[in-house]
Amino acid sequence: MLSGIQIKMARSALDWSLKDLADACGLSEKTIRRLESERMIQSTTVKTLTLVKSTLEAAGIEFLGTPDDRPGIRIGRPSSKCE
Repeated sequence: MLSGIQIKMARSALDWSLKDLADACGLSEKTIRRLESERMIQSTTVKTLTLVKSTLEAAGIEFLGTPDDRPGIRIGRPSSKCE
């Protein structure tokens, strides 16, 4: 679904701190830091990853590739819909 580097790249592209993303998702900074440190995220629930992904997508991030095949991001327009 996502790699840690994609989450970190997305957060950086938005100029968000760990706290900014954690607050936007309703998660702890420790959780975001752990997610970003994992190359292949396997120890996290689908619910948590879906929450992080939808939060970043609503802010205008498009995720490209897969975690094991050319993972990346593209910066687009923020969604007018909050999730």
